Amino acid sequence: MPGLNIPAVPPAYLGVWQRTLLTTTAGTRDTSTRVFWLQTERLFADLRIPLPAPQSSAELATQAGFAGITEISGEICQWHRAIDFQPPNGGKDIGRMHFVNTEKVLEDGLDGSYHEVWERLPESLGRNRGVWLSAADGRQGCLLLAGDCFLFAAGRRLPLPHAQSLAALFDRDHPERLDFELSFGRHQGGVAPWRIELSTLPARIGARLLPAAADPDHPALLSDAKWLASLGATPPTGGWQPYEQPLFPDEEVTP
Repeated sequence: MPGLNIPAVPPAYLGVWQRTLLTTTAGTRDTSTRVFWLQTERLFADLRIPLPAPQSSAELATQAGFAGITEISGEICQWHRAIDFQPPNGGKDIGRMHFVNTEKVLEDGLDGSYHEVWERLPESLGRNRGVWLSAADGRQGCLLLAGDCFLFAAGRRLPLPHAQSLAALFDRDHPERLDFELSFGRHQGGVAPWRIELSTLPARIGARLLPAAADPDHPALLSDAKWLASLGATPPTGGWQPYEQPLFPDEEVTP
C-alpha cells in the first residue's frame, strides 16, 4: 500500500486540471462530462459529473470520483485511491503523461485504450494545501485547496462490494450507497465565498462548504476542529480529524 515514502509530485502537476476530451478505442468520445482533478503535493481528489445533470438515483449512480495519493515516476502517474464513488473492480489507475505545455497535459492508458486531454484552470495556481481526514464512524475524506479552488471529499461508512459499476449494484434498499460527497467550488473568486458549484450530492450545489469568514490562508484552517466539525452534508459526530495519510483498501480500482 502507498506509504509515507512516496515523494511529492513535481510542481508542474499542482493545481486543478479540467478534462476537455476523452476518447477510447471502444469508440467513446466525451467532451461534456464535467471532470476536475485537484492535485496537491501528495493528495488528490477527482470529480466526474455527466451531462445532463443526474437527477434520479439511477442517474446519480453513473457519477464518479475518488481521492487518495498520487505517485509520479518519470512520465508514469499512478493515482492510489483510498476512497472511490464507484465500487472496486480489482484494477489500478495508471496513465502515461505528456505535457504539451505548462497548462496542458495528455494522459494515455498504458495499453493505449484511452486518451485524455487535461487543461489547468488558471485560478488554481498559487496556494496549494490539503489535509486527509478521518472520522469515528469509519469514514475518510479530504479537503484540498489549489489557488482559488477547493475540493472536499467524504467517503462512505461501509465499503462497497466488488462490481463493474455502482449502477450494477443499484438497489433501492441500499440508498446509503449514494451517500458519498465530492464537492468542488471556489472560496474567493466564485459567486460567494466557499460556494459549492458541482457535487455528487445535487442538493449541495449552491451551499457553502465553510463560512465566508473562513480564511483559506489561515495556518490552522486545515487542522482547527472549529472548521472541520461542520464539513459536508452529514458531518460526523465529533467532527473530522486530520490524519497523517489515507488508509487504503486491499485492492485498487480502474478509471
